[in-house]
Amino acid sequence: MLFLVAALMLLGVVLGTVAHAPLTVTGALAAVIAVWLGVFAVRERIGRRRRASAN
Repeated sequence: MLFLVAALMLLGVVLGTVAHAPLTVTGALAAVIAVWLGVFAVRERIGRRRRASAN
């Protein structure tokens, strides 16, 4: 329960920051996060294929 409260508080802080940031900054940060998540997904997929072929 404490984790949920902390997560909601953090979400509120982040959304509050985004609401006050200029649209260009928000878009740039969103693009950086999207690229980061894409790289993470590709690395995970490659890692799973390597582990599956080793077994």
